[in-house]
Amino acid sequence: MKTLNVELGSRSYPIHIGEGLLTEPTIWDEVVRNRQVIVVTNDRVGPLYGPQVEAALRRSAREVLMVELPDGEAYKDQASLMKIFDAMLESHLERSAIVVALGGGVVGDVAGFAAACYQRGVALIQVPTTLLSQVDSSVGGKTAVNHPLGKNMIGAFHQPMAVVIDMGVLGTLPDRELSAGLAEVIKYGCILDATFFAWLEASMPRLLRREPDALAHAIEHSCVLKARIVARDERESSGLRALLNFGHTFGHAIEAGLGFGTWLHGEAVGCGMVMAACLSHELGQLSLDDVRRIEQLVKQAGLPVRGPDWDAQTYLGWMAHDKKADSGQIRYIVLRGLGQAEQRGVDDAVVRHALAMSLKGFD
Repeated sequence: MKTLNVELGSRSYPIHIGEGLLTEPTIWDEVVRNRQVIVVTNDRVGPLYGPQVEAALRRSAREVLMVELPDGEAYKDQASLMKIFDAMLESHLERSAIVVALGGGVVGDVAGFAAACYQRGVALIQVPTTLLSQVDSSVGGKTAVNHPLGKNMIGAFHQPMAVVIDMGVLGTLPDRELSAGLAEVIKYGCILDATFFAWLEASMPRLLRREPDALAHAIEHSCVLKARIVARDERESSGLRALLNFGHTFGHAIEAGLGFGTWLHGEAVGCGMVMAACLSHELGQLSLDDVRRIEQLVKQAGLPVRGPDWDAQTYLGWMAHDKKADSGQIRYIVLRGLGQAEQRGVDDAVVRHALAMSLKGFD
């Protein structure tokens, strides 16, 4: 087991990475001793790993409850949140209770938001079971539900007390979900680490074959980069953490416009990164060769590189609902070069050119 730390003073917490951690006594026994625990999962992950986690928790916990949500982005909504609250209240969960989020990004976000709200905040442990949630959404304390008019618009910052990443669960992850997770891994190379980007170009076949050493490096390095950003800008107050939204403004527009769940989040982000790379080129900041490198790596990961065939105004309309808008202007994350990103406002006319470029291709 490898342990990293997210340094947030008195609220610092570990990220445990390894194999077999779902049932590792050294992780669970002391933490949950004599406490009530509610495990939130979904109807795909629950049957696979719920019994193992429940048995491990029952060794020390006073009480273990299981709540199973439907699987999919479409269920990252207020109805799922209410289902968790119903279970908490019916079982008289105390303020000392712990919420364990066992699942991908949807489960982590909804369960995390429930933990943030119940009795004004109870403890949370993230146990991500998809690559995307392991490298991104489980770390950093962002929790939320979706609204038909915008993704993640209703939520709270609520840091977990620990993140437990069991790489063994990736063996049951569908290929499409693996590719979706690779989008967030690629993001880190684009915005923070050109050397890591080059490693991904060379290592993508190994990652798609799920070679353990390649996956371990991708997960660990992604978590290291995410932890550094979160430690320096927990609530996006300085703009540094906003860089992690590279590709997300375009991606969230695709998700909302198509209907949440039509494309996986990572698929929309992968395509959104190509769009953001085109915007960076239109601004004169990124070479066409680097745009092509980003598109090729996204494509190699098995992700879409062309968005829905909408007109530019449709994209701009959906992006106007994005929470990254500021003072009435959409704030985009663009690249100054591979491994270097910044946040800035961009004239709509430039965005229209970038969208045209990304939709028609540039070879």
